[in-house]
Amino acid sequence: MTGLVIWGRANSVNVQKVLWCCDELGLAFDRRDAGMKFGVVDTPEYRAMNPNGRVPTLVDGDVVLWESHSILRYLALRQIERDTGARSIYPDGPAARARVNRWLDWVLSTLQPAERALFWGMVRTRPDDRDMSAIDAAAKASGEAWQVLDAHLAHGHPYAEGDSLTLADIALGAYARRWFGVEVKHRPDLPRLQAWYERLGERPPFQRHVAPPLT
Repeated sequence: MTGLVIWGRANSVNVQKVLWCCDELGLAFDRRDAGMKFGVVDTPEYRAMNPNGRVPTLVDGDVVLWESHSILRYLALRQIERDTGARSIYPDGPAARARVNRWLDWVLSTLQPAERALFWGMVRTRPDDRDMSAIDAAAKASGEAWQVLDAHLAHGHPYAEGDSLTLADIALGAYARRWFGVEVKHRPDLPRLQAWYERLGERPPFQRHVAPPLT
């Protein structure tokens, strides 16, 4: 294989993060459908690349990676090493980089578990089969999680960690698309979060890879 190959369906939130990041960095890639209705992930060939049988999987020559946030870091560092102006997306220095990394970790430890039942219940479950008590609980937990970012945005910067978009915004923004894209009872009023999300929505890479209808 030559060039970047990304295995994964376009409606996967974890794939969307990677596609968005590639687009922000100006990287050409070949996305190949895998997962859910496309299958592929249980084949021996795919499992040899990704033993978890999940998406995304990135292939860059001899480099094969899984886990979306590891892929995001790799793509940013790959471009930084080539001195192609990617430093703002993954800033230099231990403190600045750690501030970005904490949001990547927080998405996995806190936000994703909170919102999973909300998204799956409202988007990938037929209305007659929905467990509304589980959905309402997930909506409450998700709202509480988003309040953390809303409060953080009180620092007045346009993005999560400063004046320019970073990997933190990509990881958070992909999930914010789900939060704002489903019907939520008693959605908390989070004006800073709303303004930040609208700012992300103005970016063409977001519009191409994250904004399409939830499925």
